[in-house]
Amino acid sequence: MSYKIFYERINSLSNGSTNVTYNNSKYLLTKETLQENKVIKIYAKELSGNDFISFNIYKTSTGNNLKPCEMPAKKVVDFILGFNL
Repeated sequence: MSYKIFYERINSLSNGSTNVTYNNSKYLLTKETLQENKVIKIYAKELSGNDFISFNIYKTSTGNNLKPCEMPAKKVVDFILGFNL
């Protein structure tokens, strides 16, 4: 699977928090960029339930490294590609 659209979507998000909708649920999505744009942290919390999405992206000389926090990468990718602003 190509992650091109996944990374484009993340890069298009501004730092800070925004409300999004995914699978008919509302989430508060927060993006934080650190270390001169070398680290991106994303955390999204379902507002009416217990679900969450949490991951980091580390930009290195060999490319982007996706590091989900205690969840499968598929869940992270599906969320990023599927949410609506």
